Amino acid sequence: MKALYDVPAPAKLNLFLHVTGRRPDGYHLLQSVFLLVDWCDTLHFELRSDGLVSRKDSGITLPDDDLCVRAARALQVACGSSAGVHIALDKTIPVQAGMGGGSSDAASCLLALNRLWQLGLSVPQLEKIGLSLGADVPFFLRGRNAWVEGIGEQIHPLDLPGARFAVVKPPQGLASAGIFADPQLKRDTAPAIISGFAANADGTFPFGFGHNDLQPVAQRLCPAVTHAIEWLGAQGLQARMTGSGSAVFAQLPQGQALQPAPAGWLARECGNLAVHPLKGWAASDDFGGGSGS
Repeated sequence: MKALYDVPAPAKLNLFLHVTGRRPDGYHLLQSVFLLVDWCDTLHFELRSDGLVSRKDSGITLPDDDLCVRAARALQVACGSSAGVHIALDKTIPVQAGMGGGSSDAASCLLALNRLWQLGLSVPQLEKIGLSLGADVPFFLRGRNAWVEGIGEQIHPLDLPGARFAVVKPPQGLASAGIFADPQLKRDTAPAIISGFAANADGTFPFGFGHNDLQPVAQRLCPAVTHAIEWLGAQGLQARMTGSGSAVFAQLPQGQALQPAPAGWLARECGNLAVHPLKGWAASDDFGGGSGS
């Protein structure tokens, strides 16, 4: 095997995001449901025999040490591998959007190189490497929609119904660190339970549950988040921010199409995925299915 082409890296939406506390080391305790959607980056991998890791961007230009490159180098170190790789990345998921694009790229990179370099690592082994790159990487490695808790390390798979979503990213982005450091961030939302999420019966099952605690801070720091929410609201859609923003989303009723977005905005109609397209690319990756309580 010398190359792998057209390897997808899907984005995620946070259906809600509650901050339930803060650990003594400063890390925030969260609860969320992560939903895979069909807005994907695409990666291509070609084996290098010189041990080097190189990357070419065919979409958004990324820093030289982006998460893909860091994932490849971390995998080399962890396995003592002398193999190298050239990565071509077609980046379509917007950055600083709260959609997990960088973490998803890193996870797809670990899964692809595990196969290209014939390492034979399991998902739990890849997770140990992925967690050093970002808290969301293990979610993408596991490959299922999930209820996520703690600092992102507690992952419980969920089965969710199919739906369509309007996803909108204004030109401005948001850095997570600034939001989590803000003194006005609400950090004491009462913990929820999975059965409470599953039993949601307000007519938007299950996508209208909860809220995003980061959204008020994000709206103050980036007024474009409010503009995006209002733009979707003018179309009769109930929108909220995903992750740490600045992208916002709303469930699209059957038959309703998204209006053309303002100039400079990115807007897509997305469907959720039942499983990650690369599920099964690594051994021992069955962490169970279904919703719990």
